[in-house]
Amino acid sequence: MTTLMKNIQISGEKGTKAAHIIIHDGKIQKITDTVGDESEYDTIIEGQNQLLIPGMIDVHIHGANHYDMMDGTTKSIQEVSKKCLETGCTGFLVTSVTSSLEQLLAMIEATKQVVGNEMGAKILGIHLEGPYLNIEKKGMQNPAFLRHPDLDEMKEIMKHADGLIRMVTIAPELPGAKEMIAYLKSQDIVVAAGHTNATYEEAIDAFDRGVTHITHCCNAMPQIHHRSPGITTAALERDGVSVQAIVDNVHLHPGIVRLMHKVKTADQMVLITDALQAMGVGDGDYQFGGHHVTVTDGVARLDDGTLASSTVTMNEALKVSTDMAIPLHDTIKMATTTPAQILNENNIGRIEIGKDADLVLLNENFEVISVLLKGEIAI
Repeated sequence: MTTLMKNIQISGEKGTKAAHIIIHDGKIQKITDTVGDESEYDTIIEGQNQLLIPGMIDVHIHGANHYDMMDGTTKSIQEVSKKCLETGCTGFLVTSVTSSLEQLLAMIEATKQVVGNEMGAKILGIHLEGPYLNIEKKGMQNPAFLRHPDLDEMKEIMKHADGLIRMVTIAPELPGAKEMIAYLKSQDIVVAAGHTNATYEEAIDAFDRGVTHITHCCNAMPQIHHRSPGITTAALERDGVSVQAIVDNVHLHPGIVRLMHKVKTADQMVLITDALQAMGVGDGDYQFGGHHVTVTDGVARLDDGTLASSTVTMNEALKVSTDMAIPLHDTIKMATTTPAQILNENNIGRIEIGKDADLVLLNENFEVISVLLKGEIAI
């Protein structure tokens, strides 16, 4: 099966350029300036000179379309998979919130049933956000289930997950965290710090031990102070530590987004949604993580005013980032190539010969026109 995707724009460091893409058996076979004999192709897609990007990857998403993936049903995971695809996200990590072990295992079992049978975006694994988080920086995490790192519990989780755990967020200052970091690192799992009250010194120690990623940087962690710089400063300073950013005009001021980009560059900064079930639905009242959540004007908050995840989509995050003066090429990289690299996914996240043809066509407002999964038209 050979497909020609013609008259598209591809982003580069010096701007966009016109091109045509030839896809064969789900892989990008050729990127060319000329089309040739169109009768040679089984399918022809007219790009109308719109922007073509790799499929985006969301390493941190909880729900969408009224569905919370912690409810333990395959339906909820499928709904998120479908919504991700509609918004240009072709791969994602099913992300937990702090819960009982029983509820977490139910989510894992549901995820296992959906993997390989997704109705939309592909599941790339599971991201455990908790339960080993600091209650002082709990955010919307349910304090009833927060606990210290427990190796025996984690090994039970790993046994049930059959290799699906790809990322774990913990507070590295908690008792037992050092042993947990060492274990997760030995299992080739991305160890992220989040919902943490770690000092600068505790953060440096955690990085030395194997923490390489920061969950929703700046949120649910100490503010930067010139005499107590905390984990945020340590992460910005430390090469090799990548950071997540919720770019929705709510969680991060544009100046902070630009600073994070300037310091970390697009190579170590990833866009995430951290979305709850209100994504794609709108304002209203929701139950999320054991809390009542009110969404007003797209902003989700607990009853006490605490931010509770977001409603932004990946394509919206692209637009907001460029509106904040982040270069287009870097913005695309933060949503595609960099998260793929963090997860060691070598066949996705790039428009290059030999890579999977997971591709998204966007208009000038970053609205999704079409999505291809391994060369097949999915939207």
